[in-house]
Formats: sequence, C-alpha cells, structure tokens
Amino acid sequence: MTEKKGASWKKYIIGFWLLFITGIAAVALMFILIAKGHLGFMPTFEELENPPNILASEIYSEDGKILDKYFIHENRTFVNYENLPPHLIDALISTEDVRFFRHSGIDLRGLLRVVKGIVTGDTSSGGGSTLSQQLAKMLFPRDNLSSKKELVLRKFKEWVIAVKLERSYTKEEIILMYLNKYDFLNLAVGIKSASQVYFSIPPDSLHLHQSAMLVGMAQNSSLYNPVRRPELVLRRRNVVLNQMAKYGYISAAERDSMKQLPLDLNYQKVDYRSGPAPYLREYLRLTLTARKPDKKNYASWQMQTFKEDSVEWETNPLYGWCNKNTKPDGQNYDLYNDGLRIFTTIDSRMQQYAVESVEYHLKNNLQPEFDGGMRYLNNPPFANNMTAGEVEDLLNREIRRSERYRVLNNQGKSFNEIKENFKIPVEMTIFSWKGEIDTLMSPIDSIKWYLRHFRSSFMAMETHSGKVKAYVGGPNYKYFMYDMVKGGKRQVGSTVKPFLYTLAMQNGLTPCTRVPYVSQQFQMWDGTIWEPKDAEYDEENEG
Repeated sequence: MTEKKGASWKKYIIGFWLLFITGIAAVALMFILIAKGHLGFMPTFEELENPPNILASEIYSEDGKILDKYFIHENRTFVNYENLPPHLIDALISTEDVRFFRHSGIDLRGLLRVVKGIVTGDTSSGGGSTLSQQLAKMLFPRDNLSSKKELVLRKFKEWVIAVKLERSYTKEEIILMYLNKYDFLNLAVGIKSASQVYFSIPPDSLHLHQSAMLVGMAQNSSLYNPVRRPELVLRRRNVVLNQMAKYGYISAAERDSMKQLPLDLNYQKVDYRSGPAPYLREYLRLTLTARKPDKKNYASWQMQTFKEDSVEWETNPLYGWCNKNTKPDGQNYDLYNDGLRIFTTIDSRMQQYAVESVEYHLKNNLQPEFDGGMRYLNNPPFANNMTAGEVEDLLNREIRRSERYRVLNNQGKSFNEIKENFKIPVEMTIFSWKGEIDTLMSPIDSIKWYLRHFRSSFMAMETHSGKVKAYVGGPNYKYFMYDMVKGGKRQVGSTVKPFLYTLAMQNGLTPCTRVPYVSQQFQMWDGTIWEPKDAEYDEENEG
C-alpha cells in the first residue's frame, strides 16, 4: 500500500515538472515567435534605431525667442538631455519606475507587486510597466484590441520591444525619448512644448513643483488635465513630491514646502491665429512651401503674378525651399512634420511693441475718427458717391471670398440661392475693439460690419542691412487674415519726393530755389487733363 502511494506521488511530481517545463518552453517559444515577428508586427532593428518622429517646425526671432510653430497633429519639439533639469528626471524615476537603472526593460519585482495587488485587491501598489515598456507603447501604439487574448499578446510584445530598446539605447536616451514623446494634452506633445504651454518657460527653467506637476500628468494626462481639473492635478503633484521624498530625492522639509505652493500655471493656449507674429508665420509658410509656377494654373488676368512668381522661384532660394530641397531619403521636406528651425531677423521686443502700437493707434485714434466720419454717410460704410450697383458688386465680391460661399457652392447652390442664405441670421462671434461679441447676425451684415473697421499694417526694416525687425500685417489675424504688408495696395505718397527732388537738382534747382505757387495742368495718356490740388478737409462733404 505504501509502495503504491509512493509511486502515485512520484507520478504527481513528474507530471508537475513536465507541466512546468512545458509551460516554460511554451512561454519561451512564444517570446521567440514574437521577437521574430511571427505573431504580428515587430519593429525591425532599423525601426528601433530610427523610430517614427513627428516634430513641429519652429520660427525663431533674431534674439532667440520662439515666435511660432508649424504642426498638424503633434506640437512637439525636441529637447536635449542637458536641458532637462535633474529634479524632472528624479520625479519621473521615483514616480513611474523607481528601479529604472537596475532592470533591463522588465521589472520582475514590479510584476510580482502587481500580481499581489490583483490577488489581494490592493490597487494602490501601482502598475508594473517600466519606462521602457511605456516608451515601447508610445513609439509603436496598440491596435484596437477586441479580446483579452489580443491584449495579453500585445503586452508580451511590449516586453520584447522594451528589452530591445534597452539594448539599443542608454538609460539617459530612453528617458529623453520618453519625455520628448509623451502627450501632455492641450496640444503639448513632449516636455518642451508642455513647459511652454503650461508655464510659458523652457524646460531648463522649470522649478521643482512644476516638474512634479508635469510628471504627475504622465499617469493619465486626460484625467490629470491642469486646465480642467486643477484641484485633482494639485493632489497628484503632491503624490509625486511624496514619492521623491520617499526615495531620497528631496528632503521631507523640501517636500512639505513645495506642497504649499499652488500649481503656478501660466497657460498659453496653442492657436495658429494668435501669437506674436501670425502674419509673418503665414508669409513664411506661403514662401517656404511654394511650388514651381506652372502657367496653366494661372488665369489670364494673373499673368503678371505668374511672371513675378517665376522670378521669385529662380532668384529667391527661400521661395519654395521645402520643394527645392530633399532629405537624405530623397523626399522633400515637410514643414509640419520635419522639425525645421527657421531663423528670422525679427526682434521679438520690437515685434511686441509693433503689435501693441498698431492695436493702440487703431483702437484709440483711427477707428474712432473713422466711426465719426461714418455718421455723414447715407449707407455706411459705403461712400456717398458709390452707386447701388457698385455697392452690390463689392458685396458680391466679398461673398465669393468667404468660406461659407465655398461650402454652399460645393453643395451645388446657385449664386442667388447663396445670396439668400447670406441674409439668414445665425449665431456668430464677431470682432470689436472692446472684445469679442457673441451675437445673432446675418452673414451679409457681418460683411458690412467688418467693412466698417479701419485696418493698418506695420513693417520696420534696417535701411543699411535690409533686415526686417518687425512685421504686423493687420489688426487681428483671427478676424483679418489679409496681410496688408505683403498684399496691401498703397499709394506712393511722399516717398516719391526724394526722386523728384533729385531730378530737380540734376536740372539745376537747389533747396533754396523759389517756384511760383500756381496751379499746373497735365495732359494724361488718354487725353484727359489732370490738375493736382492741395488736400482740403471739408467736414460737410467728408466721405
């Protein structure tokens, strides 16, 4: 009987070890198949060495300030490891992966901690993903998974990729890639954009409590959104500070003092229509992305424009730069994804003063004077000498230039139907010098509203070098996108005087020469007579 029990027990032991070894072999085989790419996508060595990178292009002022950016999906710009403050790295390690420098991509102790938490129901033990695994997930995102089996397989793939990343990069490079890749929400991808969006400073200027807040967002940026849930983010920031004190990165006294500070946000919403130089941004975009002029793409009345564009293409190296130059792979440069750095001669301080000056002069001087003159108009903002037909033609041109017209026209609407649609009041936000106004207004009335607003532009240039130091194309790019510096038509005015004076002196006149103060008449090319007169201000007939 004892012998039978011993034999039975021996079978159990053999069966257990066979099962155990088979399980180990199956797991090992699965990892081998995953690593070889037989169970779905697995990045190659080249893809790991050159992971996909989408970087915003930046416009710099002459004094080193970022004026604006170009991006479509990711507002992300690269920052070097040397520009990361040590307390930012300490906060990340202590919160997300405290044994980061002691494992090779997979933290077995962390996994056991997670398993224990699942068994005991203790969710406070945290997650088991290392920084390398999180980076693997960011570089090669998960597909839409429909089953737990696919989710488990994807987790195993992340482990394999994490180990490969550890073999391909140093620990510092992995930290740098993580911080440059993470999406901090609100169009802030990467630590450089995040520090600019939330605090309006570069990463190397972050204070300890600011670094702790940004690291706190790394657990779940959608949940820990400082713009929408500041109180929740404050609590999460304090958790990060506790972790830093727990693992000896800061003292208890430093932790306690930092926890007393507010979030200290200086949030700057990312919007291509705002910023210090939106008109310059658009001018550079049109210049850098221009294509070689093709005559068939120009209407008959655009032949002069075709000639001017052709000369620009041949003589200006910046005109069409993105399409004239290629990357090492032979493709043309992409202004929105290739992380170009565009250096200008703009002085950021002069640019700010120019923007403020244009706004102040229009708001406090020109617009009030213009509004005062409109009280003498029969049909403001149109001049009294304009016929009904001229007013109609002007409004029709403005209708055809609008986005609403393009949408309705693409729907197959006739022009008469579109004009009727423009008479229907809709909710809209309109510009005013007192601030934006939410109102109910018909599109045709909104056209008349904007025609009532005086516009101006400003461009400052160094005469000895030709450097443009300030560029303001209009009063407000969001509502007045037409660039009056580049496209505005203006009279020669007094700038003709130096040429006339030079011609006069070449013909024997001097600055002291007296000329009769009498009117003169000139015969024009079409046979009409033109007689210049002094400007006179007649308030009764103004307009």
